[in-house]
Amino acid sequence: MHPVTGSRASVPAMGRPVPRLSADRGRTPPRMPAARPPIRSRADAETVALLHRAARVLIEEVPRLADRIVALMKEREPAYRSPSLDPHEVWREVHDSLSNNVRSLVHPKETRESARSCAWRIGTDRAAQGFPLDALLHAYRIGCTVVWEQLLETASKEDPLGAQALVHVAADVWNFVDEHCTLVATAYQEVERQLSWHRENRYRIIVAALLDGTARVSDFPEAEEALGLPEQGRYAVVALKDADASSRAPHPATVCAGLRTVWHAAEGTAHAIVLLGDVGAERLVRGLELPPGARAGVSPAVSGLAAVNTARRLADTALRTRPAAGEAALLDERYPEALVVSSPDLGAALADRMLGPVLALESADRDMLLTTLAAWLEGGGSARRAGELLFCHRNTVLNRLRRYEQLTGRALDHPREVVELSLALSAHRLLTP
Repeated sequence: MHPVTGSRASVPAMGRPVPRLSADRGRTPPRMPAARPPIRSRADAETVALLHRAARVLIEEVPRLADRIVALMKEREPAYRSPSLDPHEVWREVHDSLSNNVRSLVHPKETRESARSCAWRIGTDRAAQGFPLDALLHAYRIGCTVVWEQLLETASKEDPLGAQALVHVAADVWNFVDEHCTLVATAYQEVERQLSWHRENRYRIIVAALLDGTARVSDFPEAEEALGLPEQGRYAVVALKDADASSRAPHPATVCAGLRTVWHAAEGTAHAIVLLGDVGAERLVRGLELPPGARAGVSPAVSGLAAVNTARRLADTALRTRPAAGEAALLDERYPEALVVSSPDLGAALADRMLGPVLALESADRDMLLTTLAAWLEGGGSARRAGELLFCHRNTVLNRLRRYEQLTGRALDHPREVVELSLALSAHRLLTP
């Protein structure tokens, strides 16, 4: 028996907005499964006739029974005491459900499908409202118990001895109850699955639009609601690539605790939008825990959701500067490298201009000079510090620097040429296969 229900989908449940499954959202309401073949009753004709007579009496008692069931629902199930539920709607649907299902005791063939449709609608509406399934099924059984007790009481008044035979139809009645509880649960779970798909899909679409720059200003309130990212917040973007993730989305990195982060994973690369608050991008880099073998690029901080696409492009640029495996490259610390990878043709031309004669040497000489030049730049132009890095005397460093000048015709005491050399070395390292 199916006498219990809740309010319509237009009434908010538990204080939450009511999502609807509609064609404009790309989802359709789930289809009710076909009814199972009815189980043959073991009750004799006389007992069935007594049940029908008692059920006919209950049809006239539906309003009173609805009052009683609604009161018990509120008493025994806290979810039905929510002030957001419209008591008139709750009562009306309990009344309609009772009327539908008590009539099905009298005319089971004619009313079975309408009773099942009622159960299915209740499950879908309650799921759309976010009402707890356990509370709904509990209320169902409260109502079923009330109706069964009322049937016994009504039959006993007419035929005290015959009423004892109703025990033979109890299995039929409770099989009916189980079928309808299963319908409610199935409808609820199907809608819940669809809503979960819709939420996840909506989440992915919004994050992707922010990252690729197709989000409009009018989309930002929805992004704030769905993602928990304020329109005017401070953000950075992390670009992540696994060494072996060319055909799958890489496993996300672990970001600093307390920083709101949303990920968008695509084939080979994942991006995270990180709400920085007052935290600097440097702290974000220090707090990143990358999967084994992964590399990451981190953008500078930007202001507002409108700038997230810019941050994503900067994070991708930082990633192209080839951080070591397990490391994250902060763009603020890699602008020369970023300039090179942003214009590889110019970088290759500069490398040829500044390093061409060196690159033409035998590999041992070439590598020795390139290593010395890099160490000298890292040492701030100090031959002594470069010697310490290379474990050789400063005079050895000076001799190698003079050889570079002789080979290329460049003067390392000229600031512009030092800048060009630095960029050329970065271009050679980043652009050489």
